[in-house]
Amino acid sequence: MESSFQRLWYPIQDLIKSTEMLIYNVTAHVEPSVEKIWLEWMEQHHIPEMHATQKFTNTKIFKIITDQDTGGISYAVQYYCENKAKLEAYFSKNADQLRQSVHAKFGNQILFFRTELQLIHEYP
Repeated sequence: MESSFQRLWYPIQDLIKSTEMLIYNVTAHVEPSVEKIWLEWMEQHHIPEMHATQKFTNTKIFKIITDQDTGGISYAVQYYCENKAKLEAYFSKNADQLRQSVHAKFGNQILFFRTELQLIHEYP
């Protein structure tokens, strides 16, 4: 006999399996002295390079506005990817080179925290 949990969980599992859209979320903590330069560089160089890998379909940059007293400004950069295989291909073929270019340009003036998000459902 199927429990009420199973009746609710099985459709969710099917939804998760059918939804492959992933977001590669990179949170950047930027020193104020390079904020404008970094944003311009992201728009003019880094994001076009990320899209040139043909692994990402869209990118959004969000400024994190929660009250922080960390001595810098934080941004969340979300790279949209169609599936896990493309994201893994990015990690194995492109990530090291692109991360090195950021480090060469900005050194320790920017700290990064990376997460992978899976889209479960999108509401209009």
